[in-house]
Amino acid sequence: MFELDIRSRKPIYEQLMDRVKEMIVYGSLQPDEQLPSVRALSAQLTVNPNTIQKAYRELEREGYIYSVQGKGSFVTPARQQPQQMKRDEIRAALLKQMIEAVHFGFTQLEVDAIYVEAMQSKERGMSLD
Repeated sequence: MFELDIRSRKPIYEQLMDRVKEMIVYGSLQPDEQLPSVRALSAQLTVNPNTIQKAYRELEREGYIYSVQGKGSFVTPARQQPQQMKRDEIRAALLKQMIEAVHFGFTQLEVDAIYVEAMQSKERGMSLD
């Protein structure tokens, strides 16, 4: 279910956050579905429970999951997820990348082709990595 790259420079908690977000976006995790407990996921991934807890805490802060005392963590219903905030964040990141692409000579046709490639990848269910 969750795979981490221990050789990656990206911190483990961020890798876990990215994977959970990806699973929510692609529908692998449904609204109100319970996530594995911190203890269970820690054992499964052989990662310190504090790392799992940090990822869950950040996901909750960002609005992707919610916690119920004594029950665990659950996926936030789609209507409550921070869609506009995430869209604004992605737009800003894209704009920064587009400015760099223009600087390095990318044409509008090349950028359009990348967009088409992204849409095809999404349709095939490819990951966000």
